Amino acid sequence: MTETGFPLSRTDAFQRLQSFLPAAGRAYARLRNMDQGKGRHVHVSRLSPAVRRRLITEAEIIETVLAHHDLASAEKFVSEVFWRSYWKGWLEQRPTLWPDYRAALEREKDRLDASADLRLRHEAAIDARTGIDCFDAWVEELNVTGYLHNWARMQFASIWIFTLGLPWELGAAFLFDRLIDADPASNTLSWRWVAGLHTVGKVYLADAGRIRSMTNGRFSPTGLAHTAIIPTDCLQTPQPAAVRPFARPSPSAPTLLLLTSEDLSPETSPEMCGLPVRAIACIDGCNAWDRMAMADGMERACKAWPEADCLGIVEPGHLLAKAHAAGCSQVTTAFLPVGPVADVLMPLQVEGPTRGVLFTEYMHDWDRRTWPHCRKGFFALREKIPALVRCGRD
Repeated sequence: MTETGFPLSRTDAFQRLQSFLPAAGRAYARLRNMDQGKGRHVHVSRLSPAVRRRLITEAEIIETVLAHHDLASAEKFVSEVFWRSYWKGWLEQRPTLWPDYRAALEREKDRLDASADLRLRHEAAIDARTGIDCFDAWVEELNVTGYLHNWARMQFASIWIFTLGLPWELGAAFLFDRLIDADPASNTLSWRWVAGLHTVGKVYLADAGRIRSMTNGRFSPTGLAHTAIIPTDCLQTPQPAAVRPFARPSPSAPTLLLLTSEDLSPETSPEMCGLPVRAIACIDGCNAWDRMAMADGMERACKAWPEADCLGIVEPGHLLAKAHAAGCSQVTTAFLPVGPVADVLMPLQVEGPTRGVLFTEYMHDWDRRTWPHCRKGFFALREKIPALVRCGRD
């Protein structure tokens, strides 16, 4: 458990969930948007760093919560779990949006170099020198803890875009680089939603009175924008397409199991049971939080497959050679959703067969069931939640 109470091991994640269970019902629905401040986020589960890395799965969280609350009582909490799946599934069916966003981000960075005014306003924002009390405090909290309450993230993004007039791409990158639970889909698409680009024309405009109320009067911001000028959308939003095809692991092929920060509980997947794992490796994480979680995942995987060689951290470019040296004909990892990890590893799909090693992936049943309902707005998925929950519990 981190100093601020965020779980980065599977054991800690389940302990955190158990301690939160009494508040996961109607109390969560009533209090979830209250931002109590650094170290006092008692009305939310604080499980996001663990579920982001799948130290604990969405299905396990829902099953545990609904063993203590009926769906009507826990509907708000359950919906928040599904929101994460919605963002993942929506982006997975529009994968070109991610590289387009990365390219747009580089263009905005070039604009910082070219415009002194933009650069000064950006520096004031990231250095907590805007004079907007809540915004500057949230920057400091983010830098110290790696976390912001989800409600605060929406206010933060709104102020960044509409009050400070800064490009949303730079704001999304600022948060992504600092958040303990940074997720490519949730972060990128939430910023677009606030800006009025996800649901076209529907913006999220921060309100000073609401901020004062939801922070128990800690903040009383002045100078916030009262109207929203929707930024020009430089990204082309394609129509949804099928989730990309992938090779599933052969149940009899000698396997190098690869752990990444996308999924650190491979032993919970039925598809992995009985797989002849001869070697276990991981790729290095992006930050210290990833590495803490990775150490926990590696320890459990090495216990689940005690006869496998635990190789530790392996450079992506060396994976196929390591697999070949271990006598493995396939590398198997959890399905790689759109984002930086997939950017690094997906070339192995093409390179693998030329090296005599297939790159294969297993997919969680949760993703397989929920993502088909993530092609439009969230409410198309929300309507399916009762059926999806029943299916998962049968």
